[in-house]
Amino acid sequence: MFKKLLTTRSVCLSAMIAALYAALTILLAPISYGSIQCRVSEAMTLLPILLPQAIPGLAVGCLAANLLSPVAVWDVLFGTLATLIAAVGTYALRRKPLLAALCPVVANGIIVGAMLSVFYALPLWLTMAEVAVGEVAAVGLGLLLLPAMRRLDLSRFQ
Repeated sequence: MFKKLLTTRSVCLSAMIAALYAALTILLAPISYGSIQCRVSEAMTLLPILLPQAIPGLAVGCLAANLLSPVAVWDVLFGTLATLIAAVGTYALRRKPLLAALCPVVANGIIVGAMLSVFYALPLWLTMAEVAVGEVAAVGLGLLLLPAMRRLDLSRFQ
């Protein structure tokens, strides 16, 4: 799989995914950052079901978007890690889309929720739950878009 990710076409596809993720997050900044957040760009975390190139694309896009976060250093580190873990988990469970959709919810709920809890001195479980609820909304949008993405036959871009 790793050789496949290093072709010119794959690197370009990953870069486009990264740019779209970062742009959506930054464009919708008022709801993308903070202790209560819903990143619409997180709907893209289901792309690894269809394209392995989405794994590095999502991680790099998240890193870029998190550079503008109010908790920049911590969000770059922990938010990017959460997105990378979620993308790898989504890819690993790609044959079971509903289980795959849980990966971003759990990874971000725990990792980003804990980070925001520490940074903003908020209750841990409540903050994790708030992040997870925002993630459920975004991933729900991704699940709604998944059939349309399948019809686009994205495999021709690999």
